[in-house]
Amino acid sequence: MRHCPGCFQDAFELGQLAAGTCEIVTLDRDSSQPRRTIARQTARCACKKGQIAGTTRARPACVDARIIKTKQWCEMLPCLEGEGCDLLINKSGWTCTQPGGRIKTTTVFSSLVKNQ
Repeated sequence: MRHCPGCFQDAFELGQLAAGTCEIVTLDRDSSQPRRTIARQTARCACKKGQIAGTTRARPACVDARIIKTKQWCEMLPCLEGEGCDLLINKSGWTCTQPGGRIKTTTVFSSLVKNQ
């Protein structure tokens, strides 16, 4: 079997992602405070032209770059099925509200967002 630079199979052997996919690189959880868990996640994505790393259904995903640039986070469908999404007042993130009333808050930390 012959290998060639840039071939699809070689990309996986070199640890590269397929176009339009993401993977979680780091995930840290801090449960030191009662009734509160702080999770920090870093993802690596290989997005197609016009896309950028985001979140869909609580997983890293490539989303339309316009969503990130305008901070309209709920348009990327970040919450799980059945949860409601609301923007934080300052557009620094979003909340996902479960039917039982539990709220998960996500804030975005990205050099791309900070520079906009």
